[in-house]
Amino acid sequence: MTIKQAQRLIDKWINTTGIRYFNELTNTAILMEEVGEVARIMARKYGEQSFKKSDEEVDLADEMADVLFVLMCLANQTGIDLTEALEKNLEKKSIRDSDRHKNNEKLK
Repeated sequence: MTIKQAQRLIDKWINTTGIRYFNELTNTAILMEEVGEVARIMARKYGEQSFKKSDEEVDLADEMADVLFVLMCLANQTGIDLTEALEKNLEKKSIRDSDRHKNNEKLK
């Protein structure tokens, strides 16, 4: 599935099963919650924190998908084509960082 197809699929789902989009501010808050859930798993799985018994069955992939879902909702609501935005962003990074990382002693 392409990003564009995913945005369309989410829009269709929202307008049928979901009834309508939450407003942009609500979705921004939900996005922050979902990113926090990913951060919590990362801190426990790859960082120094340990899981509580109640958190041991978490699914990182599912939480990342939640982030992607809400981000795509916000993109749909604000008229952003994420495929186009990502392509432009990668072009910007390629120009800006063409030598930056090669010359970073910390990455060697």
